[in-house]
Amino acid sequence: MAIRPILHFPDPRLRNKALPVAEITDETQRLIEDMFETMYYDRGIGLAATQINVAQRIFVSDLSEDKSAPRCFINPEIIAKEGTEEMQEGCLSVPGFYESVQRAERITVKALDQQGKPFQLEADGLLAVCIQHEIDHLDGKLFVDYLSPLKRERIQKKLEKLRRQTL
Repeated sequence: MAIRPILHFPDPRLRNKALPVAEITDETQRLIEDMFETMYYDRGIGLAATQINVAQRIFVSDLSEDKSAPRCFINPEIIAKEGTEEMQEGCLSVPGFYESVQRAERITVKALDQQGKPFQLEADGLLAVCIQHEIDHLDGKLFVDYLSPLKRERIQKKLEKLRRQTL
């Protein structure tokens, strides 16, 4: 297992759309393990493959405090949405920023698990937000895209300034 570098906004590679996973191989399993390790290392609750520059429709999540509820979603697809809610979101690709985003309150998602077994899950609250957030990544969309252009530009400028200071 390895911790992989996470791409940061405004890196254009974050806009790449992920391709469906045709076959779950040993390499796919290693990728998933690396994704969990990277997510846990950076104290996230979700990580999409596109955030580590891998254009595959895979994301991992774990909302537990003790790393006891890991979930893997391969080729996820939201098949139902209901209601709306607004919740503060952050992102490992936009470190240090949290903003309110409006999303569906309840969703139903279908996907394959880490072993390639199909499943369907109804989710609400933070889990629903996390799933929608990560699927957005797989589609080349970031949570900052839901913000006003002014807020997005301010975040981008602050991140670019931080990057210059650390070089």
